[in-house]
Amino acid sequence: MNTATTPLDFELPNVGRGPETYSPADSDADYLVLLLQRDYYCKLCRRQVQAVKRRYDEFEARDAEVVSVVPEPAERTAKWQQSYDLPFPLLADEGKSVGDAVNQPERFGVLGSLHDLVGRMPEALVVDADTGAVLFDHAGDSPGDRPEIDELLAAIPE
Repeated sequence: MNTATTPLDFELPNVGRGPETYSPADSDADYLVLLLQRDYYCKLCRRQVQAVKRRYDEFEARDAEVVSVVPEPAERTAKWQQSYDLPFPLLADEGKSVGDAVNQPERFGVLGSLHDLVGRMPEALVVDADTGAVLFDHAGDSPGDRPEIDELLAAIPE
């Protein structure tokens, strides 16, 4: 659909809260927290978005919008929203353009690039919405290597 060139240069289908299509350019928040997920089936990814949901008021208090990006079709990604009722945008990036733009880590070479379940690793970024500057980038080297909620919040200037 869209080819991203920076962490803020994209527009994707949104199956979560907010507009039908989401672009960071349309956000009113000062900061964006981008959670790049591995795939639809990843249990750790599902736990992460649920943990963020429980503490979402803390992100809002810092004028930060969390955006979860799942490298799957909108129909499949929408099942997360049906299950978890997330209070933030949940984007379907079937073409993996955002992950590719920020060099989301992959393991296992060609095999990993073909199958997200074994190759794609999680990544979390905190981005200044005005400048596009990446203030924090946690590129996971394993499925469980993701930042704690407190670490994400600490990366957002007060």
